[in-house]
Order: sequence, then C-alpha cells, then structure tokens
Amino acid sequence: MTDNSNRRQTKHLAVSRRGALQAGLLGLGGLSLPAFLRQQANAGETLAGDTAVIFLFLHGGPSQLETYDMKPSATREVRGPFHPISTAVPDLQACELLPLHAKIADRFTLIRSCTHGDGGHFEAHGRFMSGNPGLKPGTFESTHPQMGAIVGRALKSRVRGVPASVGMGLVIYKSAHGEYLPGIGNGYWNSSWRPPIVTKTGLPNATLTIEGERLNDRVGLLRQFDRVRRNVDSRGVMESVDEFNRTAIEILTADKVRQAFDLSQEDPRLVAQYGNEWGQNALVARRLVEAGVSFVTISVPGGVKAMGAPGWDDHAINIDLPTIMRHRLPVYDQVVTTLINDIYDRGLDKRVLLIAAGEFGRTPKGNLATGTTTKKLQWGREHWPGAQSILISGGGFRMGQVIGATDRHAAYPVKRPIDPQDLMATIYKHLGIDLATHFPDSSGRPVAITTGTPIKELV
Repeated sequence: MTDNSNRRQTKHLAVSRRGALQAGLLGLGGLSLPAFLRQQANAGETLAGDTAVIFLFLHGGPSQLETYDMKPSATREVRGPFHPISTAVPDLQACELLPLHAKIADRFTLIRSCTHGDGGHFEAHGRFMSGNPGLKPGTFESTHPQMGAIVGRALKSRVRGVPASVGMGLVIYKSAHGEYLPGIGNGYWNSSWRPPIVTKTGLPNATLTIEGERLNDRVGLLRQFDRVRRNVDSRGVMESVDEFNRTAIEILTADKVRQAFDLSQEDPRLVAQYGNEWGQNALVARRLVEAGVSFVTISVPGGVKAMGAPGWDDHAINIDLPTIMRHRLPVYDQVVTTLINDIYDRGLDKRVLLIAAGEFGRTPKGNLATGTTTKKLQWGREHWPGAQSILISGGGFRMGQVIGATDRHAAYPVKRPIDPQDLMATIYKHLGIDLATHFPDSSGRPVAITTGTPIKELV
C-alpha cells in the first residue's frame, strides 16, 4: 500500500459518522455531506466503546412528590392526593400509580437530591443537559453544547454508517437552528455538531442527492433505503465516487440504521408491551444502541391530547395534576419498566445505562387555580429547581438503592446534593469519554466537557 493510500485510510477512519449523517441529512448551511466529511476528516475523536446511554427526558418537569419522593407525613397541600407503596427493595418507595416499578425496584436506583438554580423550562434544559446556565440570544437553546452534541463530538461511531448520538420523540419547537428537543443543542459550536432527530419510521429531512433521487420523504424513507441500494448496485455509483461520497452513501444505506426502525423483527408481544408511540420510540432506542449508537435521548410526552396536557408542566392553570397523573403514570410505568426489563433480559444491563428525568421538580406546595382551557378549578404545582428525582438503571452500576434525601417537603436536599454536572460526569465515564476532555468554544478557548464528579454510590 502506498503512503497516499495509508493517508487516505487514516482520514477515512477519522470521519465523524454522526456529524456526517447530520450534515447530509439536515442540509445545514448548504454544506453537502461529502464536503462535510472532508472538513471533519482530521477530527481527533475517540472510537466509541461497547457502552451506551438511553436518556428519557420528561420535558416540563415531573413532580417528585407524585413519583419518586413522596412525603406521606406532610400536610395535604404538600403531600398531594396519592400514597407511596412498598417495593421489592426495603426502604425504597414509589407512587401507588407505579406498581410495575415496585416489582423491579432491584433493577433501578433513585436519586432524590439533584438540585440546580434555573427555574425556566429552557434555561433548565440548558442547565440540566449541558451543565451550564445561559441561553443563546434570541433563542430557547442553551449557550453551551448539550450532552448529545458532546457525546457525538467526543466519540466516533463504533459501527460504520451509524451515528454516535441521536435524538428521538417530541420536537419542542422549530427555529432557524432546526428542530429542537432536549439533548441535541449544539450551543456555541457549529451546527454540524447537532445530533440528528429520528423517528420510529425513519430518518428525517434527508437532502443528499444520489443520481437524481432526493431522499426527503420521512414516512417513505425505509422503503427508499432499499431502492437507493439497488440503484447504487445497478448503476455502479460506488465505482465512480471518491471515498467521502462513498462514506456518505454508506451512512444512508447502512443496514444497521435501516433495521433499527423495523419493529416487525421484534416479537409482537414485546412490541405490544411497549405500547404507544413513545413506547415504540423506546423500543427503537434499544435497537439503536444495539446497532451501535452511543447516546439516544427521547423527549417523552407527558400529556393526553384529549385533555390538552402540556407535557409534564403541571401548573394548575394548565391541567389538574391529580387527574393527569392518573392517566399519565400508568403509561409511563408500563414503558419504563418494559424497557428496563428488556435491557436486563437481553443481557444489556452492563453496557446500556438508562436515565429518566426532567429539567427540574415541582413546588412543595400545590395550589388551586382556574384552568385556562377548562375554566374549572384545578390543582397543580409550579416549577421548582430546588430538588428533583432521577431514575437510573443498568450501566453496570449498583441498583436497588436511594441516593440522597430531601427535607420533609421535598424542597431541598438534606443529604448528598447532586449537581447535573455530576450526572454528566457519570454518563461520560460510562461511555469511556475522558473527563479531562476539552473542546473549543466560539472564541477558540478550551472548555471542559464537565466540571462534575462521577456519582460514587453508583460506580
């Protein structure tokens, strides 16, 4: 092999598959996928290991007092209408609306003492998912890169044609920066580092043109994968393109990606257990990490359309919290426990880390207010970053425990406060990312990916 060939091979191995997929599929800034691959060919990334993270993000901020940190001895306005139930783990209780959680408590750990200071939804997105405060001027997105973008930049996909990081589920808003859901924000980085958003039916917004065929149909993309592969073979396209075009085509035609969305390959009984649309997203997420994706964040809807529920944002003016919880938590209970059991039953619990959390908790005291839509008196809770609960499962970590504690009103930690930066450090360590890694900000100044410390009770 010649020196030039060796150099070409080295460049080829250094390509960011996640960045390539994103640039080609989202058509950012008019940069073509092959051009982006050339731009990123010298990126100094670390090859991803055999570990992965699925992050269930509960946009709106679920109440800790109606889920994982109940205070049955508090006054009624604090404790709410529901009661705690015992679980398979002594001293670990959960809401009565989470009976399936109770049966498998030895397969998860609860953190009850996460705390930060940002009480607005998008400010808290940034604080929780990037570890840092601040919004980009004129936007709802964090100033700093969020976890999905950091993982996508720090890791090179371990499987050819599979991105290192993706987002799934409920899009929070659309802007000039593209669609947004928690976890994918690129902050002050170039938008080429923004992880792609996928759905259970395929990859969105495909813009790469191959022999005149533009892959831009979300719903029909799985079908088009097959047609493009046939055309590539019959027209001899692979013989006429350079290595970067070759890589671009491989990303769009990779069987690993295509197959991850095909739930017909799963046992129908398991698909039924996952249930509704976001449950199927959770199943696809499991399939994506098996296919080689390192970080999948799912924006989990918390509402019931017929009730006009706005995610998990349970202000009294938005929704009656007791009513929506009776509809919401059984679905959440079913999907989360099905995913946990699926991960364990498939022997993935050492390598796949599952996290379920929102951007903050809810106020210790509830209040009554007239619903904006219903015009009826409703009971709810306001934003509260002082304390929130987080569910952790798998990752080879210690399960069946409670980390931290809050005061009698679930308002603030009184034991083992956890900062979002500590959760980030735990995630990066699990993924094999060096915690001393620095990336440049918009001015070229090196910034650490985290200032946190891995949570010692887990590792």
